Amino acid sequence: MMNLFVATGDGLAHLQQQLGNWTASLKLQGQGIQCLALDPQQSNTLYAGSSDNGMWKSTDGGITWLHLDLPQANIFSLAVSPIDGTVYAGCEPSMLFKSNDGGETWRELAALRAIPSAPTWSFPPRPWTSHVRWIAPNPHNAQVLLVGIELGGLMYSEDGGETWEDHRFNAQRDVHALAWHPQAAGRAYEAGGGGTAWSRDGGKSWERLDAGRSHHYTWGLAVDADDPDCWYISACPGPRQAHYSPNAQAAIYRWQQSGPWKPVLSSLIHFPYALTCLAGQLYAGLSDGNIYASSDKGENWHCLEIQGDQIPKILAIAGTVK
Repeated sequence: MMNLFVATGDGLAHLQQQLGNWTASLKLQGQGIQCLALDPQQSNTLYAGSSDNGMWKSTDGGITWLHLDLPQANIFSLAVSPIDGTVYAGCEPSMLFKSNDGGETWRELAALRAIPSAPTWSFPPRPWTSHVRWIAPNPHNAQVLLVGIELGGLMYSEDGGETWEDHRFNAQRDVHALAWHPQAAGRAYEAGGGGTAWSRDGGKSWERLDAGRSHHYTWGLAVDADDPDCWYISACPGPRQAHYSPNAQAAIYRWQQSGPWKPVLSSLIHFPYALTCLAGQLYAGLSDGNIYASSDKGENWHCLEIQGDQIPKILAIAGTVK
């Protein structure tokens, strides 16, 4: 059975596929859910972060939820280490917290706010603040951690967040999404407001990859689990088209081997905020609540027919197979 979990900006949608049919049920409605994270070691455990209402946890696959006592209310990013189960939460203003006991207690990794560039961090729509947009624990080394500040840069730690190195040269400063390859140690990927970049040495150095793309405002990111040279991003001409325009003019691009980027789904009116690869399927979640899927690396797509509750919007997507 396939399970997809979607952050809608209002609540969370749980989608289940049985015998080829998809059914959606809405949870945490009215809580402003912005992000989510699954625990790779415990398939029924997941976390959801909200704007203004803090953080929630489910241990029964999203059926029931417990509100956690996190010191900050505005959560923009969540992650769970696939190695040791450490839970990370990123906030606005830019603060990073970790929990080693499943969210029972939290400790701020305050060294992040002491990075030399921190006074310059500024999110354009709210220039007096910034936030931790993405957290990426390394799946091969629990001590290595990437964190993206919107807008401020891509930060690197090799001691679990106790100390940090400032923005990585050639990475995008307007970080929107980060990923590690689950099998190829050292491979990391970034989608940002000015384009895309990747690393081959565990996040220490970065190379920009933009050839073949007409759109450079990139957001969603997914990596082929079997091929570290194959990854996907969503993009559009700029932030206005992505977030405010009735026509996003968006596309999903695929990179393979030595490139260049190739559009595999284009002329999208609604912006694909969320991409994920799961069990050989590539899923794209759009701002109108629709989900597109491809089983052949983006060559062909179909829109999921979903019964049950209507999904208003998709900001993040993750899934499991049971």
